[in-house]
Amino acid sequence: MHKFLVLPNRMLALFVALVSVCLAAPVGIAQQPPPPAQTAQPGQQPAQGDQQSGDSQQPTETLKVNVNVVQLFFNVKDKHGALVPNLTKDLFNVSEDGTPQTIKYFNAESNLPLTLGILIDASGSQRNVIDMEKEVGGAFLKQILTDKDEAFVISFDISVDLLQDFTRDVRRLQNALNKAKVNVDFTTGVPGIGGGPIPQQNSPGTLLYDAVYLSGHDMLAKEVGRKAMILLTDGQDEGSRLKIQDAIEAAQKSDSIVYVLLCADRGGYFSAGMAYTGEGDMRKLTEATGGRVINVGNKFDKLREAFDQIAAELRSQYNIGYTPTNAKQDGSYRKLEIKCKEPNTKIQARAGYYAGRSQD
Repeated sequence: MHKFLVLPNRMLALFVALVSVCLAAPVGIAQQPPPPAQTAQPGQQPAQGDQQSGDSQQPTETLKVNVNVVQLFFNVKDKHGALVPNLTKDLFNVSEDGTPQTIKYFNAESNLPLTLGILIDASGSQRNVIDMEKEVGGAFLKQILTDKDEAFVISFDISVDLLQDFTRDVRRLQNALNKAKVNVDFTTGVPGIGGGPIPQQNSPGTLLYDAVYLSGHDMLAKEVGRKAMILLTDGQDEGSRLKIQDAIEAAQKSDSIVYVLLCADRGGYFSAGMAYTGEGDMRKLTEATGGRVINVGNKFDKLREAFDQIAAELRSQYNIGYTPTNAKQDGSYRKLEIKCKEPNTKIQARAGYYAGRSQD
């Protein structure tokens, strides 16, 4: 992240002395989205702030300081999958592309504002579970969101629809979820669905990858702080213009954690003579972004438990920040690894990030 400061001559010496202190302060990372309809190339977008002395008689000079800080939000779990709280900074090591990094700041529990995207699959294959998803998802929003958080709701089937833009109003979000409908006439069928509850091969019925891409690229890339997507879907894409890798990159470049609540009727796909590949693709998406797949089938209690687990994980995130030793702002992908010295623990974190591009 770049900060541009304009200071009088008499303050330059003091400012330079304080730069090292500023580097240790938490700095949010915003993402600059790529041009539409292209594989994303967003990086960390510079935030600009000018501080001008009130003494208009003093000549000024511009001092440019680069503060490129990477923020990592992650969970630590024991061998049984339970969250491990209250660990200290000295128990963690971070490396980027195999090179150890110096942790600049650390928080054992993040209370930063949360920006959340709820993506609900309204394709024909979800007709038996969508009401359950809306009910439990609405209760989750009421449980997780505070007055400093915000969320949006997207539905996807043969199109991707923003049902509710960013808002802190839980009632509006719940109403938006309730608007999601499976627009399938199972008697006569509709174009692109094939006339049945299971999408037919090669028909544009479930634009899942497009929905994730748009959520990351158009919505979350512009936000700062903690960001997450929750997908309510069977994970099977039918007809997206983009590929799973495009969706993964858009999520990574927006620094968003992706959770998938897998409501999948695999038997329906097999009986229709179709291969079910949804879970594998969803695992690629979640593992790359620091989330996970939770299988819920069509069980109300399992879905409610899954939402409870996600709420607990989002409330128990560790937050590490560091200034990369690789200072190049070339938009390249950097692999990340966080290690914990606490025995029998596992880190749940994103696999990497995309460096910002220089604005010079």
